[in-house]
Amino acid sequence: MKKYNSLFLSFFLVNCVVFSSCAVSNVAEVVEEKEQQLKLEQAKVYTISSAAELNALSLQPGDKVVMKSGEWKSQLINFKAKGTSSNPITLVAETKGDVLLTGNSNLKIDGEWLVVDGLSFKNGYSLKDDVVVFSKTTSNSRLTNTSIENYNPSDKTVDYKWVSLFGKNNRVDHCSISGKTHQGTTLVVWLDDKPNYHQIDHNYFGPRPDLGGNGGETIRIGTSTYSMNDSYTTVDSNIFDKCSGEVEIISIKSGYNKIQNNLFYECVGTVTFRHGNYSEVSNNYFIGNSISNTGGIRIIGENQKVHGNYLYKIAGRTLRSAISVMNAYEKPALSDYWQVKNADIQNNIIVSSREAFVLGAGKDGDRTVAPDGVTISGNYVINPTTLVVTADEPKNLKMENNQLDGGTLISGFVKMGNDLQLSDGIWQKKTVLKKPFWLNTTIGPDWKKDNRSFVFK
Repeated sequence: MKKYNSLFLSFFLVNCVVFSSCAVSNVAEVVEEKEQQLKLEQAKVYTISSAAELNALSLQPGDKVVMKSGEWKSQLINFKAKGTSSNPITLVAETKGDVLLTGNSNLKIDGEWLVVDGLSFKNGYSLKDDVVVFSKTTSNSRLTNTSIENYNPSDKTVDYKWVSLFGKNNRVDHCSISGKTHQGTTLVVWLDDKPNYHQIDHNYFGPRPDLGGNGGETIRIGTSTYSMNDSYTTVDSNIFDKCSGEVEIISIKSGYNKIQNNLFYECVGTVTFRHGNYSEVSNNYFIGNSISNTGGIRIIGENQKVHGNYLYKIAGRTLRSAISVMNAYEKPALSDYWQVKNADIQNNIIVSSREAFVLGAGKDGDRTVAPDGVTISGNYVINPTTLVVTADEPKNLKMENNQLDGGTLISGFVKMGNDLQLSDGIWQKKTVLKKPFWLNTTIGPDWKKDNRSFVFK
C-alpha cells in the first residue's frame, strides 16, 4: 500500500510542476502581448516635409514617419533608428509614388527593423554617395515599393551605385530600378568576414545600355577581396529587362548564394559565378530572342549548381553561350579565374540556342587549367546550332541521360521522348507544369506600371 501511495504522490507532484510551468508560460505570453499592445498604442505618427525634420525626431519602436507628397529637392534623408521585430519603424510616402526625391537627394537607412516604403528618385543624380545605402550596422531592414529612374550625372564616367547593401538580413523588394547609364554597378551586396543573408526579390530592373567596359553589372554579390567568404544572399523572382551594361548581368563574388526564379529578358550578358563557391542558379528564364551576344550562365569555381533553367534562343558564343564552363589560371590570385570543380548541371531546357554547352571556355595562354568533375545530366536540348563545344577537355566529365531534338546525337544524349510540352509559350516538363511568375505576381511597386512586354520571338 505504501508503494502505491508513493507512486500516486510522485505522479501528483510531477503534474503540479507541469501545470505550474504551463501556467507560468501562459502568463508570460499574456504579459508580452500586453506589452506589445501598449507599445503600439504609444507609437506616434509624424508628418514631415524635410530631411531636417526627420533628423530632429527621436523615434521609438512602432513609430511611423509620413513624408508629405511633393518634390523633395536635394534632400539627404538619414533614416536612423532602432525598431523591433514586432514593432518596426516605418518611413512612408503620404501617397506612394508622389514623394519625388530630385536634385541631389539620397537615402541612408541606418539601424534595425526599419522599413522605407513608396519613394521615387528621379530628375537628379547623387553628388558622391550611393543613392540608397543600408549602413554597415543596419539589420533586418527593408526598402520596398520604391523607384529609381534615370538618376544619372551628365558625366558617364562617374562611379556610384544606386543601391548599396551593407549590414545583414536586409531586403530590397518590389522596387523599380531602371535606366542607369553611368559607371558603377546598379546594386551591390558588400561583404565582410560574416555572412549577410540579404534578400532581393520581386523587383523590376529596367534597361541598362552597354558601357563598353567593366563595371556595368546590374547586381554584384561581393568583391574579389572577400570572394572566398560566404554571403547567403537570395535573388528571387525579379525581372531583368534588357540589362546589358556589361558581360555580367549578375556577378557572384562570394559563396552560398541563390539566384532563382528570375526572368532575364534580352539581356546581353550572363549570370556569372565569378568568384566563390557553393552557389546555385536555378529555375530562371533566359530569353535571348536571337539577339546578338545574349548569354546564359557562366561557371567558375567549385561546387556550383545550375539546375532547372530555361534558356531560349541564346545567341552568344564561348563565354556567352547558353551554359559556359570556363578554364582557369594555374595559380590564381583572388581576382583571377579559379578552377571549376564539381559543377552540377542538371534538368535545364535549352531551346534554339547557338551553343548549348561550352567546356573549357576562354582557354588561352593564361587560362590553361581545365574543369575537373563536371556533371551534365537530365538536360533537354532542342534545335541547337551547336550542341557541345569542347575548347578544353574536362577531367572526370560525366555526361549522361540528356535528351536532344533537332541535332546529331553524341555520347551522353539520346533522342528526345515526349517528356516536354508547350505551356504559356515555354517548353516545360509535363509532370511539373507551372505558370511563369511574372504572369501572376506583382513585380515592382504596386503604384507603378512599367512599360513591359515579354514576347518570345
